[in-house]
Parts: sequence; structure tokens; C-alpha cells
Amino acid sequence: MNNLMDKVREIYEQFDASHDFQHIERVYQNALAILHTEPEADAEVVKIVVLLHDVSDKKYTDSKEQENKLIAELSLSEEKKQHIRDCIAQVSFNGGNELEATSIEAKIARDADRLDAIGAIGIARTFAFGGAKGRKLYDEEEDARTDMTEEEYRSKNTSSVTHFYEKLLFLKDLMTTEKGKQMAKERHQFMVQFLEQLQNEIGK
Repeated sequence: MNNLMDKVREIYEQFDASHDFQHIERVYQNALAILHTEPEADAEVVKIVVLLHDVSDKKYTDSKEQENKLIAELSLSEEKKQHIRDCIAQVSFNGGNELEATSIEAKIARDADRLDAIGAIGIARTFAFGGAKGRKLYDEEEDARTDMTEEEYRSKNTSSVTHFYEKLLFLKDLMTTEKGKQMAKERHQFMVQFLEQLQNEIGK
């Protein structure tokens, strides 16, 4: 596991601060917290999925080469390797066009990742990503989209605040594990308070 961690660290450090190795470390800790309450889950699979879930993120690459290469190098059965691929595919939100999480391992990895998208760290990551992509902080004329394809979700350069209304505020209710749901409540409320304060400060 340490060898895999070293390999993915090199990949993630090429990304902006919203998806760097610190993100992976936080998701890893979230996953460990959830794993304590889901003893039937395969902890090895969950940990590998967490480490690999963003190496071929569509925000940064059009290829799954890195993901496929790293999975191929694992000393695991082909069945378990395919399970890992399936779990990774089920993590992403994809503009609301997400795949169903069909295993407890996918559910844990997805909840762990989404917990890092909300709360104080989620706010920081949103604006870090927006800054890296040259997005506005907010746009008073912009309407949040409630129904979009994955392509539409990824292609439009919406403001950072709009992203809260298109994704982040929905994540609390999309958690799939009981521990994930518990952990999401406080983080969600902090985002709501932040947005209320932001509206006060911009005079709206």
C-alpha cells in the first residue's frame, strides 16, 4: 500500500490544490472513519479505490492510462481488480449523472470523497479549483442548472458559488452510509452559513 501511495503522490502533486495529495489523505481518513462502522467491507479495496479514484479524473485528463496501469500492477486477482475499477467509476458525481454505487466498498469511497467536497474544506477546494480555472467567485446573473448532461456539467465555466447550488448542497442527502450521513450534517450546515454570510457581504 505504501508503494502505491508513493506512486499516486507523484500524480496528484501535478494537479491544483483542490485535487492534490492532501485531498487524497483527507479522503483516506474519512474512509477509515466510515470503515470502522462497516466491518463487512473489504478495507483493502476501499483504500485502493481512495488512492486511485482521481488519478484519471476527467477534469485533468481524457485518458484512463494512469488508472489502468496502476491497477494492472497490483498483486490481486482479476476479479478484485475489476471490482476496484467498478468502484472508481461509481465515485464521481458527473453532474448528477452518477452511476449507482452497487457495493459497500463503492459507497464508502464515494461518501469519503464527497465529505471532502463539503464543509470548510469543501469551500476552500471550490475556490481553489475555481481560481485554477479562472472562474468568477460569483455571478449574480447566473442560474444554477438542475438538469444537465455530464458534458454540460463539465464544459460550462460557471462561477464558484454556482457550483454550491449545482452540486455541493445536494451531497448531504446523497450520502449512502450511516456514518457518512452523520459526518455530512455539520459540514453541510457550515456551507449554508457561509453562503448566507456571503449574501450579506455582497448586499443581496
